[in-house]
Amino acid sequence: QVQLVESGGGLVQAGGSLKLSCAASGSIHTILGMGWYRQAPGKLRELVATTTRGGSTNYADAVKGRFTISRDNAKNAVYLQMDSLKPEDTAVYYCNADLLALGSSWSNYWGQGTQVTVSS
Repeated sequence: QVQLVESGGGLVQAGGSLKLSCAASGSIHTILGMGWYRQAPGKLRELVATTTRGGSTNYADAVKGRFTISRDNAKNAVYLQMDSLKPEDTAVYYCNADLLALGSSWSNYWGQGTQVTVSS
């Protein structure tokens, strides 16, 4: 059984910082792409940032220059450093990964989500 577990969400004032972490656990063979998505109330889930196994990154325009995605392949983990937070960043943030589990096929997995609230 593969699980993605996020941590690091919380309440922060505008202009502040938070760092989200996500660790994949279970019978994992290989992880390729990992990323972060978010969903605000009444809105669709949207991409925040993604990273390949080799370290290439991609960001949504709304977070470029403020958020930094990184990963530790040895730990099967991905991180999201969020700086200069704005109230519009308030959302549930979800970790996502494309991975190959032992004895299985390539699948896409989601974490349970962590709440980020930015007060003005």
